[in-house]
Amino acid sequence: MEFLIVTGLSGAGKTQAANVLEDLGYYCVDNMPSALLKPFAEFCIASQGRFDKVALVTDVRARESFEQLFGALEQVRELDCSFRILFIEAPVSTIVRRYKETRRRHPLEEPGATIQQSVNREIALMQPVRERADYIINTGNTTLGQLHKEICRLFTEGGRATMPINVIAFGFKYGIPMEADLVLDVRFLPNPYYVEELKALTGLDQSVYDYVMDRPDAREYLARLLDFVDFQVPRFQDEGKSSLTIAVGCTGGRHRSAAVARALTDHLLERGQNARLICRDFGKVNENV
Repeated sequence: MEFLIVTGLSGAGKTQAANVLEDLGYYCVDNMPSALLKPFAEFCIASQGRFDKVALVTDVRARESFEQLFGALEQVRELDCSFRILFIEAPVSTIVRRYKETRRRHPLEEPGATIQQSVNREIALMQPVRERADYIINTGNTTLGQLHKEICRLFTEGGRATMPINVIAFGFKYGIPMEADLVLDVRFLPNPYYVEELKALTGLDQSVYDYVMDRPDAREYLARLLDFVDFQVPRFQDEGKSSLTIAVGCTGGRHRSAAVARALTDHLLERGQNARLICRDFGKVNENV
């Protein structure tokens, strides 16, 4: 197994980097003492694959020599584990500004010392680690989305994370899903509820699906919707969004919304997206849906 050591300057963005790595499936541990590194590695090995991607965040908060860290990493290497080091940094002026904006105390700040002096002291202390780093990311002019994109480029196959997309069919009578990023209203489409042989079925049944989608308005709506989603999804990914929820609603969430959500999910899957269809209200009472 492999450990990723996330380190660097305080205020440079290590926490944000760890959050991205966690979204990518890494098990992240913050500020672990070097003395615990080998026992933790042994625990991970014994887990038989449960913790196969581990990221450890360490910095000057540990109040220990980085020679201790390097010694602990060599012990980990003896367990047939490899490691890489990701170093996060930013210009002194940027870090000083961030600390002033958040009003947090720099971990090396002492009475009578300025934030700038504390940062410069930390840079000197961290230099041996920076020199051994496999990757260095400077976040001075980097947005969170750009940081997300760079970490995905470095630590995912193909250099891009697949954003999970949940497509939820729901009924407005039961409330809009709280987690929805986009909400679509398809109550203008013809309602299969009023067709006796379709009433008890759902939009996942082919006969209901055909009834809803084999109408000119439905076909035009779907074509426009798919163009819109194809345009917007990559931009959500570039912005650094970790997941996306598209909610499609009709009155009760069984017929029209399910049919459109099914068509949208199928389209996203065909485009290689990590999409999943959820029919939230299928278990609700079937009234005026």
